Amino acid sequence: MSKKLIRFDWAVKKLLRNKANFVVLEGFLSELLFDTIKIDKILESEGNQETDDDKYNRVDILTQNSKNELVIIEIQNTYEIDYFHRMAYGSSKALAEHLSLGQAYSEIKKVISINVVYFDLGQGKDYVYKGKTNFEGLHEKDTLQLSIQQKQTFTKKEVSDIFPEYYIIKVNQFNDIAKDTLDEWIYFLKNSEVKDEFKAKGLAEAKEVLDIMRLDKEQQYGYNRYLDYLHLKASEALSLQAEAEEKVRKDENYKKAIEIAKKLIKRNLSSEDIAEDTGLTVEQIEQLRSEKE
Repeated sequence: MSKKLIRFDWAVKKLLRNKANFVVLEGFLSELLFDTIKIDKILESEGNQETDDDKYNRVDILTQNSKNELVIIEIQNTYEIDYFHRMAYGSSKALAEHLSLGQAYSEIKKVISINVVYFDLGQGKDYVYKGKTNFEGLHEKDTLQLSIQQKQTFTKKEVSDIFPEYYIIKVNQFNDIAKDTLDEWIYFLKNSEVKDEFKAKGLAEAKEVLDIMRLDKEQQYGYNRYLDYLHLKASEALSLQAEAEEKVRKDENYKKAIEIAKKLIKRNLSSEDIAEDTGLTVEQIEQLRSEKE
C-alpha cells in the first residue's frame, strides 16, 4: 500500500536542506549517478536564492559531495523554451563562483547539473538523458584522452571528467512502470508516492520524512498554497495552449475561405453572395477583387 507524500520540489525547498534529511537526497543522487553519494553540505549562491517571481515555478539546490564535486539539482515545473541555455548558464556560474581569486584553473570543481523537468524539453523518446563533453578528431575520429601525467596530476580518468556533466529527467514522459531502482525514484517524482515494494536508496526515508501528516500548521498552509499555485499555472498553460490551437484553426479556416472567395470572384458572383458562402466580410471580398485587378 502506498500513500500520497509531499512533492519532492517543495521538500527540496523546505525540508531536505536539513542535514538530518540529507539521506533522501543522497539516495536520489546515488541511484541516478550509479554511485554511492554523500552530501557534505548545502551551498548558497546567487543561483539558488529565492526571488518573488521564481519562488514557486523553479526550485534548485546546490550541494557539495564528499568527492568535492558541485551537484546542482534544479526542478522546473512549467515550460521554458530556453531551458537548455539556462542549464549551461547555471553550471558555468557555479563553476566560476567556486574558483577563488588566485587559484589555478586545475582547482575548478567538477559540476554535475541534474534537471528534473515537468514539461517536454526538446525532442526525444527517452525520459532520462545524460550529457558530457568529449573531443572527437575531425580526421581520425578518435576521442582525445588525458596524458598519463594529467591523469596523475588531476586524478581524472577522462577529459570529460573535468567538464560539467548534465542529466535531464523528463518526468511526464515516464510511463509509471518501474523497471529498476532509478525508475522507482522517477515514479516518486511524478506521483509523490512510494510503493511498499520499492527498494531504491533514500525512498524508505522519503516515505517517513515527506509524510504530509508530519507538517505543522504553518508548513501545511505553505504547502497547500504551493499546490494551489501549481494548479493555477497548469490551468494557465492549458488555456494558452487552447488559445494557440484556436488561433491556428482560425488561420487555417481563414486561408481556406480566401481561396474559396478567389474562385467565386472568378465566377463573377456578387460580394454579398461570396460573403454568405465563405463567412468573410463584404469589405474583405472587395479588397480581394481590387488585388486581382
